[in-house]
Amino acid sequence: MSTPSSPGILAELSRADSAETFFTLLGVDYDPKVVNVMRLHILRRMGQYLASEDFSGQPEEAVRQRCSSVLAQAYADFLASSPLEERVFKVLKDAVAPPKPRTLISLTPLE
Repeated sequence: MSTPSSPGILAELSRADSAETFFTLLGVDYDPKVVNVMRLHILRRMGQYLASEDFSGQPEEAVRQRCSSVLAQAYADFLASSPLEERVFKVLKDAVAPPKPRTLISLTPLE
């Protein structure tokens, strides 16, 4: 009798309900104080790093290792820098964007 195979790491991560779960599933050490403050930034950066990855046909252990190293890198980014410096969200990118030129509309008739 065969035992059902366990779900792959990508399936497990898609069901994760917290940043801490990502760290636990991937075996990446973390400081809870850092993750508590920057969880969304870290996970967003991880997603940015993984966006260009193609795991088709890769062995499960290779996928797990790659995800683990990408999470560790995303975490390290925010240990060395701040969310404002990293700007992973549009609102932070826009916060430092150069102001758009204003158009002046005259309310007096032209003569």
